[in-house]
Amino acid sequence: MSVRIAINGFGRIGRSILRAARERADTADFEIIAINEPSDPESIALLTRYDSQHGRLNGHVWVDKKTLCIDQQRIQLLGGQPIASLPWGALKIDLVLECSGQRGTRETAEAHLRAGAKRVVFSQPASADVDITLIPGFNDHERQIDHQIISAGSCTTHCIIPVLDTLQKTLGLKRGTATTIHAAMNDQPVTDTLAGADPRRHRSAMNAVIPVDTALAKGISRLMPELAGHMECLHLRIPTTTVSAMDLTLESRQATTSKTVLDALSAASENQYAGIMAGCADPVSSIDFAHDPHSTVIDQTQLRVVDEHLIKVLCWFDNEWGFANRMVDIALAMSTDAQSQG
Repeated sequence: MSVRIAINGFGRIGRSILRAARERADTADFEIIAINEPSDPESIALLTRYDSQHGRLNGHVWVDKKTLCIDQQRIQLLGGQPIASLPWGALKIDLVLECSGQRGTRETAEAHLRAGAKRVVFSQPASADVDITLIPGFNDHERQIDHQIISAGSCTTHCIIPVLDTLQKTLGLKRGTATTIHAAMNDQPVTDTLAGADPRRHRSAMNAVIPVDTALAKGISRLMPELAGHMECLHLRIPTTTVSAMDLTLESRQATTSKTVLDALSAASENQYAGIMAGCADPVSSIDFAHDPHSTVIDQTQLRVVDEHLIKVLCWFDNEWGFANRMVDIALAMSTDAQSQG
């Protein structure tokens, strides 16, 4: 029995989810029924067919009135309706992937439930009162069948948590810092604009390295409360359009070596975090990780240990594609729940 999916918001993540679902071999029962997006149907079709980061979609794409057609697939386009007006009940939607960028609150999710959806997954960090913030590989065991409102966190959360979790279990962590070196995003202008609340975000994305605020430390504390108050994070936007990196500096409780750290991360990549974390020993650059489905790839050439306790780790991640694949992972897990409940 297929599980009926709706995507609310068809921006970078929404479109990447559609592509990932089509490319993966484990999504035969993953049926995207509807997309709620205010852009006109022809523009939706064009940006489904072509993508500056991920290339051409493998399939024939066209629009038939208010239906997006991809080969034999038919997806209703709902035109950006308010949540309260969405026909989730009539369409028998099992799961809404909330990718519109609206506030990640329980109130927003409950509006989808009142419209007839059975479950909601936010593609962003959400308020603390959602049922769970789910990080595949890390806290799957905490997901319950009656959870209806889930946050998938952020691409940076999915990048850092597998590393922190692995090293916390192996060595114990006292404290640390992380700097995200993030590709430019569509909330940044190409040229300077008049400043608003955050003047730095109004500078040219393609001409500068720009510090921006980040709530990553708060997200780490929520997921790993033992590190609350012991992690601090910075975030830099850089003039590239795809693939980001994270530079971690961690102090371990136990004495260690580079080999011990690499062995621990490699073992986790093959077991608990298989398909989520990986390693690379080649002399690569960021672009080599474009369209990589992992949440985090450890650059094994850059790992350092100083005085047996200070650890430096560099991680690569495609901030769109890796996160979109985790959204699909979560949707598949929740789809199993929906099927078991009928």
